[in-house]
Amino acid sequence: MASLEYLVSEYWPHLAFFLSLAVGGTAAVHAAMTKNDVRAAIGWVGIILMSPLIGPFFYLIAGINRIRRDHITEQRNKSLKDYAAIPEAPLADVGAISGEQFASLRVLGDRISHFPLRDGNHIQMLIGGDQTYPAMIAAIDQATRSIALQTYIFDNDSEGRKIVQALARAHERGVQVRVLIDAVGSKYSRPPIIRLLRKLGIPSALFMTNPLGMRMPYANLRSHRKILVIDGRCAFTGGMNIREGFVTSVAGENTASDTHFRVEGPVVLQLISVFAHDWEFTTKESLPFDVWCCTAWNPPRPTMPARCIRSGPDRYIVGTHNMLLGAFAVAQKHIRIQSPYFLPDQILLGAINTAARRGITVDIVIPGRNNLRLVNYAMTAQLDQVIRNGCRVWRAHGNFNHSKLITIDGAWSYVGSSNMDPRSLRLNFELDMEIYSHDLASQVEGLIDEEIRNSEAVTLEGLAAIPFRKRLRNRVIWLASPYL
Repeated sequence: MASLEYLVSEYWPHLAFFLSLAVGGTAAVHAAMTKNDVRAAIGWVGIILMSPLIGPFFYLIAGINRIRRDHITEQRNKSLKDYAAIPEAPLADVGAISGEQFASLRVLGDRISHFPLRDGNHIQMLIGGDQTYPAMIAAIDQATRSIALQTYIFDNDSEGRKIVQALARAHERGVQVRVLIDAVGSKYSRPPIIRLLRKLGIPSALFMTNPLGMRMPYANLRSHRKILVIDGRCAFTGGMNIREGFVTSVAGENTASDTHFRVEGPVVLQLISVFAHDWEFTTKESLPFDVWCCTAWNPPRPTMPARCIRSGPDRYIVGTHNMLLGAFAVAQKHIRIQSPYFLPDQILLGAINTAARRGITVDIVIPGRNNLRLVNYAMTAQLDQVIRNGCRVWRAHGNFNHSKLITIDGAWSYVGSSNMDPRSLRLNFELDMEIYSHDLASQVEGLIDEEIRNSEAVTLEGLAAIPFRKRLRNRVIWLASPYL
């Protein structure tokens, strides 16, 4: 024993060296062999080698995809067989509804989504918590068979508890209820709301339990999806978490903005399918089709062809990324983008800049105030790349806006949970909808244009006027943008 202590005390620098070499070498080999993006591979290998002990630890936390693709894909295919046996709603001519240019985009969606584009949907835009949460609670109170709720953040605050109370009322009257919350998102309030849900006997679960057991705003492999499905007939989806900061009566002059959507029609079946897959992946419980789905709806009007687009670090890893590339390529007049975290990779930047160089008007709206400081710094460092190519960038005045909205030529909309950043596009589980409708696109455009009227244009001169130390800080943080 004494000799061992002597060896450790005498040769600890050598032992530390060989330990760091072994750990760093193993992590570097893993990154080189598993990363498909050469820039990500080079970046992680560089971090690991430059910091032999801290780098591998950081890679363990933020760099490893712990989702076994084969396993989750097999589970999804097994669950999908019941949901795939859904009677098809008639499909109208997308070219006649939105324009001939979108026919090729529909084909792209067919090959990316694995969900069919379906007619007969009615989609209503809801603004902020003042409209969204009361509508959700009213729908929960009308439920007779089933309620499925999935979200990233579900705070234990005044608004969160109102929704829990509505779920408890439904549970007491015999409605089947399932609640799925991301494990990291559940940590945004103390005590986490899942304790209250379980105390009330409401079946609930955490998606991908966080091994460190703490809140991590920049964590990856998270479920960022927002879904509420009532009786398989009515659904809510979009970008809103459940937080009192979106409600005027609580947050007052500091109320944050966001956008959500109420959905009726065949696309609801796609939403419950996504929930059922994630629930089964998390809990191993398979949800029966006859309780959780409904096919006996009357197609609402106006007709809105729509479908869900899944993305995540499984077989759908570049779903949204590829849809946006296609959408920007078919644009002929105007692209409007509103995103709280605008950090597209070089491929998407190229598509946006190419559209602008083709003469397409490209408006990009970002918040003046951002809740993630590092992302804001990295965004600022990259804005000159789109402005130089003719895009118009607007920093909105007022409070933080969490909306994720895209429209093309006033005829096609892309809405949902995805931000335009690496984490949403490659590292987290997201859910969006593509919608072919002049009416809805007009509403989304109106919302974005109103934001532009209350914004300040970002110019190259303004970016150059930022003090050098801040520009250097922004560029250094921008170098880490694939990991933010």
